[in-house]
Amino acid sequence: MSSKKKNTKPEFLFGKKNYLFMIIGIAVIALGFILMAGGGSDNPNVFNEEIYNWRRIRLAPTLVIIGLGIEIYAILLNPNK
Repeated sequence: MSSKKKNTKPEFLFGKKNYLFMIIGIAVIALGFILMAGGGSDNPNVFNEEIYNWRRIRLAPTLVIIGLGIEIYAILLNPNK
């Protein structure tokens, strides 16, 4: 009698592409939040126009939304294809 071992190795839920896209998405989201940071004033009576610059109003939120889209794509990507 020969005894065969069954393959008990658990399968990963996602493939390598999924994890790669997840890491890229996290990096893009982190970059967006870093670009949003800072620019305030220590004195509440002083208006700082830097709060409303292009980087904080347009670029940073766009990067966060793109990063979320990449994350959704990474989750929906079929690893078997």
